[in-house]
Formats: sequence, structure tokens, C-alpha cells
Amino acid sequence: MNDLLIIRILAVAALTVAAALQEPFGLNAPVAAAAGAAGGAVLVFLETRLQKLSLRRLGGGALGLLGGCLAALLITLTLEKAFPLAGPTVRFAEVAILLAMAFLGVALGTKRGDPLMMPLTPEAVAAASDKPAAPAVNKKAYRILDTSVVIDGRVADIAETGFLDGVLVIPQFVLRELQLVADSPDSMKRNRGRRGLDLLQRVQNISDIKVLIVEEDFPHVRDVDMKLIELAKLYECKVVTNDFNLNKVAQLHKVAVLNINELANALKPVVLPGETMKVFILKEGKEYNQGVAYLDDGTMVVVDNARRMVSKTIEVAVTSVLQTTAGKMIFGRFDERIHTVDKAGGTHPDRHESKTPHTGTPHAGTPQSGTQHERRTGETHPMPDQPASAATAPPNA
Repeated sequence: MNDLLIIRILAVAALTVAAALQEPFGLNAPVAAAAGAAGGAVLVFLETRLQKLSLRRLGGGALGLLGGCLAALLITLTLEKAFPLAGPTVRFAEVAILLAMAFLGVALGTKRGDPLMMPLTPEAVAAASDKPAAPAVNKKAYRILDTSVVIDGRVADIAETGFLDGVLVIPQFVLRELQLVADSPDSMKRNRGRRGLDLLQRVQNISDIKVLIVEEDFPHVRDVDMKLIELAKLYECKVVTNDFNLNKVAQLHKVAVLNINELANALKPVVLPGETMKVFILKEGKEYNQGVAYLDDGTMVVVDNARRMVSKTIEVAVTSVLQTTAGKMIFGRFDERIHTVDKAGGTHPDRHESKTPHTGTPHAGTPQSGTQHERRTGETHPMPDQPASAATAPPNA
């Protein structure tokens, strides 16, 4: 700071002495010295306004200084040709023009010279045009969405709560697969595909979430799941899915996965054997005298002695809970001697069943099966109500 102060004092003193010796505009020496000192003070003031400069801007200022000096040289040569008998005024004008052009060159170079000193990047263009540069996003913060999780729809609810951060990435090959499902002649598949497209539009309208559609593809890889894994490796980011098999394959490839089903299982309230709950019996089960219900999150509830209670809300006693990484199944028993029946069916305010039949994408409690394309696009039929071995299991198994 002391060195800079000395330089400022020397600059003002030099300009003061030059004005006193040259006596421009017919001024006497004291007045001319005062005018030179005033001009030096103005230059020092302007210099203090240019303190916080990056190295690139300093380089731009140096280029501007060089350009200003060249311009001043051309102007002074013109003045010498126009006024061969140069007096003190002309000589002072030459000095003033040199200082002014040098100053303007430095000022313009530091303000607009960034693109000249660095590659043409969005940040450099924004700095040169006085527009704020878009913050660079680390690709490790990307979250690649799978087709199954797009059709599932719960990712939009998670994004709205703010628990899903980063940038949601939709690969073009996932959009193509989703469009194929939406254009299917089968009405159920077509509805699932359109639901996925509507979900993407809903996510795009969330102000705090950025959705990015990427063109990267891997022509040598035919399997869509493997394309997702290769893209995640390229970006070093995570894949969002509810596909159990994709989750396992990604773990083998050391790719991090955010599984919606695992999140739902972690947040699901614990149901213990012996507790009672009210469910809406949606359909008959495969085994004798069974009824099947679904919770709001898609968890399947298999109820013994409930075959005659289809389309009714009943109270059942939980006998056992089958918990796996692919989902959860609850087994219960209905006893009409001690449990209540709501004959109003779907209008009961306390029922726990799903409001729509689960014929689409498997949810948190629905174990997944079928081909890879069926798992990804939700083309499977309703899950088997209960394995034969589970149906004959003891009540407290």
C-alpha cells in the first residue's frame, strides 16, 4: 500500500511540474502547476476505482494501454504536421492527449478485454457484456431419471418437497422409450406413457428444479439399462430408479443409485403383527378365501377370509409382514365375529386402500418381475396376490 501511495504522489508531482514548466494556455507557472496537480488528483481518483481487477483484466488493460498510446501517437503526429511552429499549448495538448488515450485504453481494456485474454466461454462473454454468468453446475450433482421412475410419478412429489437436489437429467434414449410407450396401441400402456410425459412437464414447472435433456448416446450399447449406467459413469453422477434389477446391476458397476422404493420403505410407518388396520378389499386373491387390498403407497395387503368382502372396507388383524429390498407385503386375517365392516365401501374416511387399481408401475410394496422392458415401462399385470408358500405360512411367521 505504501508503494502504491508513492507511485500516486510521483504521478501527481510529475504532472504538476510538467504544467508549471510548459505554462499551457498562457497561464503563469503557479496557476498551471495548480491545474496540473488537479488533473493528477483526478487520475488518482479514477485509478482507485479500478482496484479489484483480475489478472485477465489487467492483461486487457495492458492491451488497451498499448492501443491508446498508438492512437495518441497518430494524433500528435497530425498536430505536428498541422502546426509546425508548435507553441507551449500544442505541446501540452500532446502530453494531455497521450495521458488521456492511455487512460482510456487501460479503462476499456480492463472492462471489455476479457475475451481477448481467455477462451471464448459463457463466463467471459457474460463479463464482457455486463450480464451475470450462469453458475457452472458440477456434473456430479446430476440425477439421471430412469423410464420406470418417470412413469411411477413419485419422483415429482419428492422433487417438490426439496429433498431431490441437483439437476434432473433426461437422456434422449429414455424419452424415445417413453414415447414408444405413449404411442402404443394398447390403451393401458398408452396411458402410462402419457402419464410419464405429463410428469416431466410437471417437474419442469417446479421453480427450484432444473431439468436437462442430454443427447449423449452409446450406439454400441443396445440395452437401455446399460446406457443409463454408461451415462452415469460418464457424468460420475447417480441414477434415480425404482427398478430392482437395475439397482443391482448398477451396484456391480460401482454406480450410485437412488431407489425410490428404498426411500418409501425407509419412510413407511411400521406395521407390527397383531395390530389392526382398515383396508379396502379390491379383488379376490388366487388362494382360497383370500382378498387383496392396497395401501395408498402401493403396498399389497393379502387378507385371509376376505373373499366375500370385495369392494368393502373392513378391519383386519395383521399376521405377518414380508419385507424385502424390492418392497413390502402385509398379510392379515379377517374375522367377521370381531372385526368391523364398512358397507359404504370406498367412501369410508379412514380406509387405507389405494383409490385406483394398481395395474401400472409397481410401487414401493410390489415385488417386481417380468422382462426388463416390462419392469421399466410398467407393462406388468397385477402382481400375484400371494405365493403358495406364503399363503400356508403360520399367522405369526
